[in-house]
Amino acid sequence: MSTAQHKIGSGFGAHSTADEVLSGIDLSGKLAIVTGGYSGLGLETTRALTKAGARVVVPARRPDTAKEALAGLDDVELDELDLGDLESVRAFADRFLATGRTVDLVIDNAGIMACPETRVGPGWEAQFATNHLGHFTLVNRLWPAIEPGGARVVSVSSRGHHNSGIRWDDVHWRQGYDKWQAYGQAKTANVLFAVHLDRLARDRGVRAFSLHPGGILTPLQRHLTKEEMVERGWIDERGELRYPDLFKTPEQGAATQVWAATSPQLAGMGGVYLEDCDIAEPAVDGDQSNGVRAWATDPEQGERLWTLSAQLTGENAFA
Repeated sequence: MSTAQHKIGSGFGAHSTADEVLSGIDLSGKLAIVTGGYSGLGLETTRALTKAGARVVVPARRPDTAKEALAGLDDVELDELDLGDLESVRAFADRFLATGRTVDLVIDNAGIMACPETRVGPGWEAQFATNHLGHFTLVNRLWPAIEPGGARVVSVSSRGHHNSGIRWDDVHWRQGYDKWQAYGQAKTANVLFAVHLDRLARDRGVRAFSLHPGGILTPLQRHLTKEEMVERGWIDERGELRYPDLFKTPEQGAATQVWAATSPQLAGMGGVYLEDCDIAEPAVDGDQSNGVRAWATDPEQGERLWTLSAQLTGENAFA
């Protein structure tokens, strides 16, 4: 089967920074929404976009923390949003729509990773609900502002999607919860969301992408103990990086999502998974170090997930 998942030779790579991929790109007059845009990769993404001229709306679960983190950045506005609470998502989207503005870039950056078994809303597994269903609701609810601007929607996934496809018989992990596999399912959902959104929206001028930003130590690891990170080989007993070259800096980690949102090299493309500022190749069986798994780019699974997500959330801009 043919696939669009092949490198295009962007000229960038794993060590490129967000500023480098934005070099020569003028975002003056553009409006971006970056979830989690006040911490880790999101903060660097916000900084780079505003430096290039964009105005960035940062919806934040912790507005006071966000205000402090974003102090000194111009052209940033804050609002409140908890992706694990769909009423909060809808309220934010409705407030934004009431301003009458259109959106040029949506970067679904916020997320949680490998948390203890947690339930939100009507008993949904928290990683699937927060990382996927919250962003699904946000984009569908914001659609009246996304479509007119011919926006790009960027869904931040992870290499973690290698851990699990969608567990169609138990997406909310009622049985046998495994925090890493649950994270993997949520990250696969992020890829499939972009696959199907692109199919639905491309004829209307909106394109969608998903991506792995790379390995970066950020507050995303807050649910992991020091012992777990030592066991995984990330840090040593002193808390220092065991293999510094294994991890990107936040500036490098933000590069792929900024490239996805703005690069003219991706004009006319969409629905593909990116890594290291290029389109990723299909994953090779037995190798979880790079590439995208077939279960995450399967259009039939993308459509099935969209249907399920619409049923669960009650949101579907394309119904």
